[in-house]
Amino acid sequence: QVQLVESGGGLVQPGGSLRLSCAASGFTFSMSAMSWYRQAPGKERELVARISSGGRSTNYADSVKGRFTISRDNAKDTVYLQMNSLKPADTAVYYCKNVYGDWGQGTQVTVSS
Repeated sequence: QVQLVESGGGLVQPGGSLRLSCAASGFTFSMSAMSWYRQAPGKERELVARISSGGRSTNYADSVKGRFTISRDNAKDTVYLQMNSLKPADTAVYYCKNVYGDWGQGTQVTVSS
């Protein structure tokens, strides 16, 4: 049974940082590219960042380039999203997804003063 469990969300002030984690199980994590998506209220879910199975290739949405960093630890079956210089526009539920189309339950990130 595939499980993707996100954690690390919360309330942060503008300009602050958060580190999201997604712990994976039930599939061969090291063989799967992984992605982070987000969905803000009233908006469609959008791709934030993607990392290749080996971690050597990454891609980012233009809106987060230079502020967010995706990484992974294949020994721990975990993918991370380091988010710096957070803006109110980053407020959303953040989800991780594997290459097989499985989603986690999401973690709320709220950026507000």
